Amino acid sequence: MCGSELHSLPDGVQRVARHLLDAGHPHAPRMLDASCRTAQEAADVLGVAVGQIAKSIIFRRKADDVAVLVVTSGDRRVDEKKVDALVGKTGRADADFVKARTGFSIGGVSPVGHVTKPVVLIDAELFRFDTVWAAAGHPHAVFPLRPQDLSALTGGAPVADVVQAVAA
Repeated sequence: MCGSELHSLPDGVQRVARHLLDAGHPHAPRMLDASCRTAQEAADVLGVAVGQIAKSIIFRRKADDVAVLVVTSGDRRVDEKKVDALVGKTGRADADFVKARTGFSIGGVSPVGHVTKPVVLIDAELFRFDTVWAAAGHPHAVFPLRPQDLSALTGGAPVADVVQAVAA
């Protein structure tokens, strides 16, 4: 991708594509025919395990109204108490907050290319896989990456245990 083909993509996907290109990431966003608003939808369309979907969950930090992005494995649920212990008390982020802080609509929030830099945490559970898939700024756009690339692509975000325990 040289950059000129970005103009035909939706705005959010253009931002993600530019970020990936500038970072030297080897994979550009892919536009899919089907919606990938949920991890299960994305896994079904891509033919991968739901755990390989890197969900981007946005919380609102109460102390300063900053967006907190938790990138988690699609088959796991975020443990808000664990997130709070790492970044301070958070609350739910509504659709307007998500759009204003990230530039993306819920269902297409990417881990990269935000309009305002969020606090980022990366779920250690993603490292069960060689390749994961993340939203690319639109419900029909995704891109592949290695879990270890997430930290570099998000500006050095830490990897942490941020999910609820899995029942045995």
